[in-house]
Amino acid sequence: MARLAVNIDHIATIREARKTDVPDPVLAAGIAEMAGAECIICHLREDRRHINDRDLALLRKVIKTRLNMEMAAVDEMVKIAGDIRPDMVTLVPEKRQELTTEGGLDVKADPGHYAKVVERLAGKGIRVSFFVDPDPSQIEAAHKAGADIVEIHTGHYSNAVTEQEEEERFQRIALAVEASADMKLGISAGHGLDYWNINRFRFLPRIQEYSIGHSIMARAIIVGLDRAVRDMIGLIKGF
Repeated sequence: MARLAVNIDHIATIREARKTDVPDPVLAAGIAEMAGAECIICHLREDRRHINDRDLALLRKVIKTRLNMEMAAVDEMVKIAGDIRPDMVTLVPEKRQELTTEGGLDVKADPGHYAKVVERLAGKGIRVSFFVDPDPSQIEAAHKAGADIVEIHTGHYSNAVTEQEEEERFQRIALAVEASADMKLGISAGHGLDYWNINRFRFLPRIQEYSIGHSIMARAIIVGLDRAVRDMIGLIKGF
């Protein structure tokens, strides 16, 4: 049965809009866990636009399930991860000007670099996931670089405008899931998933975990975080 991993970055985004102490993403993580989330995700960006070093250190201390640190594959972040020791790291592409992550890692462009990053993180006992587009060649490159898990980027599917686009993009995800399973990789999926478009994923039972943030936080503004998390878990467990 698939699990829900909740990304709490946008709690910190609201805090940073006013440069105050509230709302606290660490408190939000506790509420999400009590509501049934089985993993908490935070992205420590190089520009610290939302989650900061204090958040990460406290999250490591208080989280009872699993902590997934999203990060760029750069020396600064590898060192921080080695010191904090989250349960897992997800390597993601990062551009300063982007509003949110726009696509998957191009692992094929520099496989040696990613293999060295994995080696350093694995030496600290940290499992490594690669955030990749639904492209079997990128999944194979991640596998060769030593990935334990691939998180399949669902953003293009989520942003589809026409039914034909949605169908084509969903089929690419389905093929990527099969390729990942053939390589014995752990499989997660995320980006842009919400309470409506996730329903189609009931046809992909090999996905083990869904990484969701924005849609849960948007719903939480209306119904509360506990309810928003429980509603999403209800959909996923219903698969």
